[in-house]
Amino acid sequence: MSDETNTLNLGPGNHEKLGRLHCGVTYDGFIVVAGEPRKIEDGEEISINRVPVKVKRRGSEYTFTRLT
Repeated sequence: MSDETNTLNLGPGNHEKLGRLHCGVTYDGFIVVAGEPRKIEDGEEISINRVPVKVKRRGSEYTFTRLT
């Protein structure tokens, strides 16, 4: 985690909290943020509808960023 818990980098099979929000990478291409499951392609950046979080995928690295 970095930037005072505003950014989190995870790989497949890992999960952690971004502040109070649970974030996880179930397997390559599939993430969950605050209970919202989403598919994400390599190079794609998506916004999560339930909470102010963006997720960017670069290969097997997933960056979760809490928006302020």
